[in-house]
Amino acid sequence: MSPRSASVNEELRRRSRERLLQAAVELVGERGYDATTLGDIADRAGSARGLVSYYFPGKRQLVQSAVHRLMHRTLEEALEREPRTEDGRERMARAIDAILGLARDRPVLMRQHMAGILQAEGFMQCPEQRRLAELLRDTMARHGSSDVDSDYPMMRALLMGSVYAALVPGVPMPVPVLRAELFKRYRLDWELGLPPEAGACGGRGDKDLSRFFATGAAPECDPRGQSK
Repeated sequence: MSPRSASVNEELRRRSRERLLQAAVELVGERGYDATTLGDIADRAGSARGLVSYYFPGKRQLVQSAVHRLMHRTLEEALEREPRTEDGRERMARAIDAILGLARDRPVLMRQHMAGILQAEGFMQCPEQRRLAELLRDTMARHGSSDVDSDYPMMRALLMGSVYAALVPGVPMPVPVLRAELFKRYRLDWELGLPPEAGACGGRGDKDLSRFFATGAAPECDPRGQSK
């Protein structure tokens, strides 16, 4: 048997890493962070347990990367859904709705993510996080920012604060209230983006996350944001 080419090996490694990211998101969303082990993630991904440490230094880094991937692809899907637009105000509204939608629809996962950021290791850079940052910076620029380097960190802080406020056990703030405050700050009409009553592609009841981690194309959404 001929040895595999370098490109084939690279593709196999990429798919293996993708499966680990998807498994981490699924299991932490189902069980919580503490109840999910690296062995559980490897088993769900169909990977050897020792392979996890080949890609990630530990569970915290794996989970942060997995959530950042979900956030990045959710945001990307929202920004590029039909009808596609270059309007900066509409794209800002879609970005806000995408991030708040994750807090609303995946509270266990996002609560664990926020808690992880507050640990000693803090906020960790990774390829998934950088792609998320690039999309948010581009959104800020298209919205008309004259100083993206200053406006992007504030936007990120406001979104993170809103997610935190939506997830505080016992005293969560309603997502529509948080949305209204963010829309007021960025001077957006309520009808822009995907208002809470309209629902969202990838929202409640959508447990299949494979489109965010597999090589296939994402499912199309109709104008109301529902999966076809």
